[in-house]
Amino acid sequence: MKVEFAPLNIPLARRLQTAAVLQWVLSFLLLAQVCVGIIVILIIHNYWFLYIPYFTWLYFDWRTPEQGGRRFDWIRNWTVWRYFKDYFPIHLIKTQGLDPSRNYIFGFHPHGILVVGAFGNFCTNYSEFKELFPGFTAYLHVLPFWFRCPLFREYLMTCGPVSVSKKSVSYVLSRQGGGNISVIVLGGAEESLDAHPGKFTLFIRQRKGFIKIALTHGAYLVPVFSFGENELFKQINNPEGSWLRTVQEKLQKITGFTLPLFHARGIFQYNFGLMPYRKPINTVVGRPIPVHQTPHPTREQIEELHQTYMEELRKLFEEHKDSIGISCISQQSRDSPGGTEPQLQGVFLPVNARNLNVAWRKMLRTWFC
Repeated sequence: MKVEFAPLNIPLARRLQTAAVLQWVLSFLLLAQVCVGIIVILIIHNYWFLYIPYFTWLYFDWRTPEQGGRRFDWIRNWTVWRYFKDYFPIHLIKTQGLDPSRNYIFGFHPHGILVVGAFGNFCTNYSEFKELFPGFTAYLHVLPFWFRCPLFREYLMTCGPVSVSKKSVSYVLSRQGGGNISVIVLGGAEESLDAHPGKFTLFIRQRKGFIKIALTHGAYLVPVFSFGENELFKQINNPEGSWLRTVQEKLQKITGFTLPLFHARGIFQYNFGLMPYRKPINTVVGRPIPVHQTPHPTREQIEELHQTYMEELRKLFEEHKDSIGISCISQQSRDSPGGTEPQLQGVFLPVNARNLNVAWRKMLRTWFC
């Protein structure tokens, strides 16, 4: 394979964009382990005057990720996030205004590999969020696992993420005065295993917990589709039933998260590495679905609202796939040379669809085709 190196005369701004994304990818992959290692070293060398005060603080602060977190605008305003956003670039698109006196749930699709669009749009102050939705505060809900990592949890919370536990979502949606948005990546870690370029596989048919919470709090539902999310990385082939997929699924059941074996481009060359491709990410916020507060919703009410949500999500995709989605996916870039235009596919799969045979799974491919 011929390695295609980046030219030497690339503008400084693009170099800074690459550096910004590199630090984010390394933070995502390694920072938690480094932080745990620091704590272990402090304990081994008996630096009690450092780890005892921190563990005391941690004991009293343990529930903060379920109580709105602890964001700092100073960190969300770091210039590095502007370069991070411009690398792809990331854009947020509004289709309809929202009432700031109400609280909302944004259902974010698809998960992709690293959920780049969700972080760029809702965890930094360089997206168009404040201009498009003035008076709102967005809370990106992530796996509780990340908040169990000492030191790393403190850094993570400064950007705005909170836990995706039921208590955490309920805390955000029950805040008085409105203007609060819970952003939930509904497909979860399981969906990341099917994140391949040119294909959308959404795990949503059996994801109904967010529907019940929306009904309980009277929070309006808003489907959000991030076009380009699955185009940032390639993933080692992991078809259902393969040994790799089996290991990944077992890891997901044990820890709550999984590890897609992804690859894309490098820092100074375009053929291999862990840097994402420079593909545009256009995150489209759909129309709000009115929800009447029902403290004790029935199964029928949950199912009806769930069907309405899936239909609105389908409409959102169909309305924007040509003007935004397909143009993003088929766009060729110097960072992804020699590619071919992928064929867009998609399917809403139940979370227990693992046992379905291939023929039946093909019959399910009725949406997003």
